Amino acid sequence: MTNQAASAEQQARIQELITELNRYNYHYYTLDKPIASDKEYDMLYDELVTLEQETGVVLPNSPTQRVGGELLNGFDPHRHLARLWSLDKAQNEGDLQAWYQRVVKLIADYNTKNPDVTPLPDPHFVVELKFDGLTLNLTYSNGELVQAATRGNGSIGESILPQVKTIRSVPLTIPYTAGTLEIQGEGIMNLSVLEAYNQTAAEPLKNARNAAAGALRNLNPKVTATRKLNAFFYNVGYTDDLTFDTHQEMMQFLRDNEFKVNPYVTYFSTIDEVKAELQRVQEQRASLDYLIDGAVVKLTDMRTREVLGYTDKFPRWAVAFKFEAEETTTVLESVSWEVGRTGKITPVARVEAVELAGVTVQNCTLNNIGDIERKNLKFALGSRVFIRRSNDVIPEILGKVTDEQDGQEIVCPTQCPSCGSNLEMRGAHLFCNNKLGCKPQIVARLAHFASRDAMDIETFSVMTAEQLYDEVEVRDPADLYALTFEQLVALNRFGEKKANNLLQSLEASKTRELSSFLFALGIPNTGKTTTRALAEHYLSLEGVMGATTEELMGLQDVGAIVADSIVSYFADPLNRASVEKMLALGVAPQSEEPKAPVNTDSIFFGKTVVLTGTLHQLTRDDATAKLEACGAKVTGSVSKKTDLVIAGEKAGSKLAKAEQLGIPTITDENEFVRLLNEALGGQG
Repeated sequence: MTNQAASAEQQARIQELITELNRYNYHYYTLDKPIASDKEYDMLYDELVTLEQETGVVLPNSPTQRVGGELLNGFDPHRHLARLWSLDKAQNEGDLQAWYQRVVKLIADYNTKNPDVTPLPDPHFVVELKFDGLTLNLTYSNGELVQAATRGNGSIGESILPQVKTIRSVPLTIPYTAGTLEIQGEGIMNLSVLEAYNQTAAEPLKNARNAAAGALRNLNPKVTATRKLNAFFYNVGYTDDLTFDTHQEMMQFLRDNEFKVNPYVTYFSTIDEVKAELQRVQEQRASLDYLIDGAVVKLTDMRTREVLGYTDKFPRWAVAFKFEAEETTTVLESVSWEVGRTGKITPVARVEAVELAGVTVQNCTLNNIGDIERKNLKFALGSRVFIRRSNDVIPEILGKVTDEQDGQEIVCPTQCPSCGSNLEMRGAHLFCNNKLGCKPQIVARLAHFASRDAMDIETFSVMTAEQLYDEVEVRDPADLYALTFEQLVALNRFGEKKANNLLQSLEASKTRELSSFLFALGIPNTGKTTTRALAEHYLSLEGVMGATTEELMGLQDVGAIVADSIVSYFADPLNRASVEKMLALGVAPQSEEPKAPVNTDSIFFGKTVVLTGTLHQLTRDDATAKLEACGAKVTGSVSKKTDLVIAGEKAGSKLAKAEQLGIPTITDENEFVRLLNEALGGQG
């Protein structure tokens, strides 16, 4: 029977069943307060399945859509409407106190410099658990779940909507239907669920975090459904026009819209109360039915958050307090020496397998020879050692259990374990200088060059780099751009489709931004922040390559060591030859858009501007960046201090408030873009 053939009675019954079953789901999975027996639920569910099969009517919010659909071909990239920020970390109470002092100073400075506005209140705090799962970013439009994505790099994640729909604590529809929302939360696997899963699983899962992350990034949503994941939600990251005055208001909004908010969200008025609470949470950590690796401390006043703003990486108004790592003892079995991208030789310890903080630990990284000696490990092979999961992530050996030199000696190499070249001690580390003939260095450089934050060559992995090294003699990133279809299709496990995909990805990477290209080169001692600063200052690859040490040291955050590394890199004939070969093969790094002088005559200069509604020609981030380039200050809420409101499609309460206060508005997006172009000298 077709959709059209479904009777009005059948369609009404389908809707009635969906409403009732979703109500049962909400009470069972979100509120943890069942209002119907499993038998009652199953009877209604079976009736819905039968009706859907008979009529062909399957609505998007039907609970039958949570079981997982067809196998997916891959993950599509998704650009978030608003950036997902990382959190600065406090490793101890001293770090937390330092964060608090910075907050107090910023608030005091603002109040001193702005005597004519309502002063910011004294800081009040909320403490939330820091879940150890996979960050979820859900998009709702007019009340319907339309997208779900991983965090990715904070701006672009991977679309995992079919997988997220299998999580029964994720609402498929919400009461709020007035616009678009982005809601952030954490996908987790409860420890009790993990235990029950492993009792019948052919391949037991060791760790709840990896189980959740692996399920959500599985191309088969049916596998995701078998993991019976859960989710907690804690932030409204984007709205068309909603505003909240406090964190409490935002949390209530989430609850009112049937999102599962963790019962532990606690508010305090002093930092000493926060410290005491963090200690209490840490002591009760083992009793929780899910993994946490710390707690998050945030300011509750939204206006204060807006004023304090963000660094390049973190909000200034929040900090993640990392709990003391869990420790245990095990036997140090062996130490191997691994070669990294820069030729640095790193000792890696293999220990007798032991369960620690929810995972099985077998390998621990040792920093260098000095670390081995400092921790009394020189004669520790076969001995019992203390180990810790540092920040619940990186296994670390703390030292021998006893002081006796009763184990076998860890012998430091004099030759590269991969290529046999003589090693050189530089500073605290050993290095292999055979960068042209040492396979692990070359493979790691190729993988770094192709990584997402670098040239972003899709379908490229460490395995791809190793295969190209072994079978096509790729020895340098420049060699990638000389690869042919005939070479690739002849490789093991490389069909025509895979070969074409890689060639297309390589072609697309040729015009990456200059900052990404510089980062891809892997210049020693330089990260993304430095390469972005270089690109924005010099605007061309030639400018960077010709820079002197003195010039570079004039840039912010570039010291003598970094400047010398950059100059030395481009002075190396091999590095220059590699870059020149890439340019000859069509690689053309795109210059960063120069920062034009601010037009003080523009309508935006010196104005406090609020964006609301949906823009179609610009993303919200792009519009904000361009307004700031015009000398405007962009804020999130309308007040008497607002000078101008830019209202896109479906603008709501902010526009209404602006009209009520008599604040000038621009409601024509074409006019807004024209004014931006004019203010930016045609570059808008």
